[in-house]
Amino acid sequence: MHAKEATAVQSAGLQRSRVLDAVALQQPSLIRLSETLHANPELGWQEHRAAAWTADYLADRGFDVETEYLGFPTAIRAVFGTGSRRIGLMAEYDALPGLGHACGHNIITAVSCGAAVALADFAAERDLTVELYGTPAEEGGGGKIELLKKGAFLGLDLAMMAHPSPVDSAEARPYAVAHNHVEYRGKSAHAAAYPDQGVNANDAFIVAQVALGLLRQQLPAGTRVHGIQTRGGEAPNAIPEKTEGRWYVRAESLAQLGKLEERVQRCFEAGALASGCELSVTPESEPYSEFRTDLRALELYIGHAESLGRDFNAPPEQATMNRASTDMGNVSQIVPAIHPYIGLGCFPAANHQPEFAAHCVGEAANLAIYDGAAALALTALDYLAE
Repeated sequence: MHAKEATAVQSAGLQRSRVLDAVALQQPSLIRLSETLHANPELGWQEHRAAAWTADYLADRGFDVETEYLGFPTAIRAVFGTGSRRIGLMAEYDALPGLGHACGHNIITAVSCGAAVALADFAAERDLTVELYGTPAEEGGGGKIELLKKGAFLGLDLAMMAHPSPVDSAEARPYAVAHNHVEYRGKSAHAAAYPDQGVNANDAFIVAQVALGLLRQQLPAGTRVHGIQTRGGEAPNAIPEKTEGRWYVRAESLAQLGKLEERVQRCFEAGALASGCELSVTPESEPYSEFRTDLRALELYIGHAESLGRDFNAPPEQATMNRASTDMGNVSQIVPAIHPYIGLGCFPAANHQPEFAAHCVGEAANLAIYDGAAALALTALDYLAE
């Protein structure tokens, strides 16, 4: 080995040791942060305690923290360093209605905080600015999209986060998705005495769901249409005057999504036409985009994750969490980005199940925090060095 090569190997080894030591030093506090978030779930746009705990964690470690970032009460931006090279780490901390942290956002926050603090040690010598963004309402609210619209993330050299999953999966390939609130308005009447005076808003939903079920036979591969009816009526002896639901439409790209939404809209219009109800369909957020992965950064992440013992050879049917839609896709259209999935080794327990929420604390979750933070920090350093 030439002297130059030997020096490079030695430097890489020292860098790795510094990162691993920095994450290990934080590990007890990262676990406490993760477990605190897990025990106190908050829904999107309501993550006041989660945002405060995340802000405090970083402020205590020398970061300049801006709360209520860009006017959003539960968004934060924490910055360390003044270098020209900018690394952005994303923290998500919203939970799911009725399921708590069944998507593991508590782990995401801990991973990103751990990576940010490890990178801060290199800020001066690597001309680096480390930025952590606390991003609200990923579960359907499109928090990152709203932040993007106000100028967040622009100019980052690399944006990163790691998302828990039953197994490790490197490349994010999420569906583009539209989230809509659907409402029918009819006219109430006594269901036995004056049924002919009513306009049944529940019938409208039934017609629409039958139409959607039949439409699925002709949908392109790689598309999804699914949802729930959240209000079906008030009493069995009263014709339902108002019904509501939430429906998602997913496709491989925003371009395909637009065409599919037109067909889905006609199914809801069919319900209104058949029943005589009025229909309103209101977007709950702007559509989430497909993901544009920075392949060089992803290759670096895979190498570092494997060196920590991570295995990306899970059967394909176990690794499908990488298709889940995310507003990080919109960020990836603007700046280089990766969004790998870090496994908890818990399949068949999977995201958005109570069983998965139980796995988001404990030994496997703690290991994911350590491995994810270290792998992201090492990836960023190598990415900027190249």
